[in-house]
Amino acid sequence: MEEMEEELKCPVCGSFYREPILLPCSHNLCQACARNILVQTPEAESPRSRRASGSGASDYDYLDLDKMSLYSEADSGYGSYGGFASAPTTPSQKSPNGVRVFPPAVPPPAAHLSPALAPVPRNSCITCPQCHRSLVLDDRGLRGFPKNRVLEGVIDRYQQSKAAALKCQLCEKAPKEATVMCEQCDVFYCDPCRLRCHPPRGPLAKHRLVPPAQGRVSRRLSPRKVSTCTDHELENLSMYCVQCKVPVCYQCLEEGKHSSHEVKALGAMWKLHKSQLSQALNGLSDRAKEAKEFLVQLRNMVQQIQENSVEFEACLVAQCDALIDALNRRKAQLLARVNKEHEHKLKVVRDQISHCTVKLRQTTGLMEYCLEVIKENDPSGFLQISDALIRRVHLTEDQWGKGTLTPRMTTDFDLSLDNSPLLQSIHQLDFVQMKASPPVPATPILQLEECCTHNSSATLSWKQPPLSTVPAEGYILELDDGSGGQFREVYVGKETMCTVDGLHFNSTYNARIKAFNKTGVSQYSKTLVLQTSEAAWFAFDPGSAHSDIIFSNDNLTVTCSSYDDRVVLGKTGFSKGVHYWELTVDRYDNHPDPAFGVARIDVMKDVMLGKDDKAWAITEGGITKEATVGVLLDLNRKTLTFFINDEQQGPIAFENMEGLLFPAVSLNRNVQFLGASEDISLTPTQMSLVLAPVALANLQPLHTKTRRCLHGTQSCWLHLCPLSTAVPAQPPHE
Repeated sequence: MEEMEEELKCPVCGSFYREPILLPCSHNLCQACARNILVQTPEAESPRSRRASGSGASDYDYLDLDKMSLYSEADSGYGSYGGFASAPTTPSQKSPNGVRVFPPAVPPPAAHLSPALAPVPRNSCITCPQCHRSLVLDDRGLRGFPKNRVLEGVIDRYQQSKAAALKCQLCEKAPKEATVMCEQCDVFYCDPCRLRCHPPRGPLAKHRLVPPAQGRVSRRLSPRKVSTCTDHELENLSMYCVQCKVPVCYQCLEEGKHSSHEVKALGAMWKLHKSQLSQALNGLSDRAKEAKEFLVQLRNMVQQIQENSVEFEACLVAQCDALIDALNRRKAQLLARVNKEHEHKLKVVRDQISHCTVKLRQTTGLMEYCLEVIKENDPSGFLQISDALIRRVHLTEDQWGKGTLTPRMTTDFDLSLDNSPLLQSIHQLDFVQMKASPPVPATPILQLEECCTHNSSATLSWKQPPLSTVPAEGYILELDDGSGGQFREVYVGKETMCTVDGLHFNSTYNARIKAFNKTGVSQYSKTLVLQTSEAAWFAFDPGSAHSDIIFSNDNLTVTCSSYDDRVVLGKTGFSKGVHYWELTVDRYDNHPDPAFGVARIDVMKDVMLGKDDKAWAITEGGITKEATVGVLLDLNRKTLTFFINDEQQGPIAFENMEGLLFPAVSLNRNVQFLGASEDISLTPTQMSLVLAPVALANLQPLHTKTRRCLHGTQSCWLHLCPLSTAVPAQPPHE
């Protein structure tokens, strides 16, 4: 019967019900606990005002929680009440069941009065702590609720069946063993709680305290109280109202609200409901039996899972250890080959060192001998041996020139370990499912009509075959390096279209796509060949420019709102090939210093171009109106050259130009660049048309002319001209 104990405890105080009352929602409360959770309602919500206005036909009207401002706290326990109007800040206490209990705002009832007879605040409201339904009490207060005598009887029998010693009912944490029981209070006390809560003075001095065992017997032998009508306290309940589903007395049928309702004998309905409850319990008992058997099955599964887990882990560790042992053995074999190659290289080099050392010793000896012969003063003796010595010197010199001073062995190891298949196998190492896994997705189809290239970008589109029934979780797009090298992944995701930026100009790329799901990957699609543009059209890039730069004319025109120099880049970057573009000075006032050149994407934007190590530029003081400035970026030779009016400005301005470089200019206030910009990627044949005779120069900025400080309203207007006028007039020399 221990599982039943929670049914016998009050949701407010957490103890067994004492004088339980039955709420209209069929839940129970201790009578004292019901008083503790009462709250006062506004006058407009009282039953009297409701009846006066003609609303509400029931004695107990459920309230709108929004109007009463009663809310639950995260649906656990009971809500935070505002308290009585006379004590709105009264702190609450919390019961073991999580219900907030508010002490009464009125003085506690006298000791000789029961909780039911004590006065109840006017317009009081009570809310069920279990279903949270609220109702307003009428003038009868808590006496209007019927007492649950059946629940009292069940609690008495349950307590009597427990063989353990009776515990104190007032201990807060661990209840101690009770030493006495007060017959008047009907409470078991331990010695500390009796001295604290039931002192032998005042009205409590007349209470009779008995041993706990005697108190239990007196409880059991006390006559059962007869249930009386809540509306007519002198009348016993003798009938049952079928419509209201409550027991009623004879007077309720004569003059009460049940006079027109169907009623039946209380004893007959008692037996009928007992029979219905027994039948319902039969079905519930079957479910409980099934639940017990299911719990046994689950507990057995827990044990079996633990045993299988230990066995499976041991098997997995053994398999992984076997793989590691095999890898270690292969590692030893490969290291042996490396050591063999190492010894072979050392032997060849050491033999060459020994051979070269012997020849060097012989050569040195011959040289010393010849020097001593030269010192002799005997002409005839010298001439006798000079021819032979000369032949020996030439012969020795020839011997050194026949590859003797070239190493016979390189320092590099001609061994390359291809571990990608093994790594891929390790990454794909997984458990084989007992049930059949779904198949891999079908091979995707490239939609050629939607695939295209633009400048250094390529856009690819694909789809699943029309009759494919296996869904794909994603796709893997691969491109080579533009030179026929290995493929590499450039996109992994669920989309069916992708644009790849940053490709080389005038290059051919191979692309392929495959699909994947949890089972694996599909076959590769057919390879698509993509050709990037030979020439690149570019405009200025607002995204990377300084905030003082103002764009217009579809980003082909830029101005500056600051007197200081500001940098703006082109949208297209170059990392391969030969590129040339021009800018025409349309307006040039007060000799400003615009700068032209190339820069990296992270160049400083608030200083003149070329003042940091991420930009290379020219600033010519001799620029005049309508002058044309050309920039030649040869990434094949890694050089940067500048032209003004088709004349090369000095030798090559910069060398060792590598990486991704963008066209760049810097300008100050009222300096404006107009028009479109065109870049041509030149072939080696075309290069001869634009390259004038040049001399190699060290890598240094071409800023040798004196810079002028910018004052006043200096301005410069430059126009980006088509390349049709961009070829230098000088004849080719290469």
